[in-house]
Amino acid sequence: MKIWVDADACPVVIKDILFRAAIKRQISTILVANQQIRVPPSPYLSSLQVAHGFDEADNEIVRRCAPGDLVITADIPLAAEVLAKGGRALNPRGELYSTDTIKQKLTMRDFMDTLRGSGVHTGGPPPLNQSDRQAFANQLDKLLQQHQQAG
Repeated sequence: MKIWVDADACPVVIKDILFRAAIKRQISTILVANQQIRVPPSPYLSSLQVAHGFDEADNEIVRRCAPGDLVITADIPLAAEVLAKGGRALNPRGELYSTDTIKQKLTMRDFMDTLRGSGVHTGGPPPLNQSDRQAFANQLDKLLQQHQQAG
């Protein structure tokens, strides 16, 4: 298993949690972005810079991820593609996307996008808070434990 991170919009605090987990569990973790991302020196951490452009990082993650890999993203269409390839997708707020709920999330995302396109101010998600960080850390730990027990 590898962990792929949609790093352009991933909060720093979430990256820090990932860095500690990857080193502790010795799991290859790759941050993908259209800019250079610094990672602590470790054989388990790396970054991959892709070309500037819409969805370049998402497309590279989908191209490279394999069944059983974990992708960290808040991007619902990316999560849907990862699930379709047999991967797992985890939101930085600790929500594990599933095949049961992804279609509903895509529909809601498209609806909100239509509202914004028609000039309705929908606001954005609330700032990441301590309970979000804790939920992410707990879900990540649970997934990594499952992986190590299966391996």
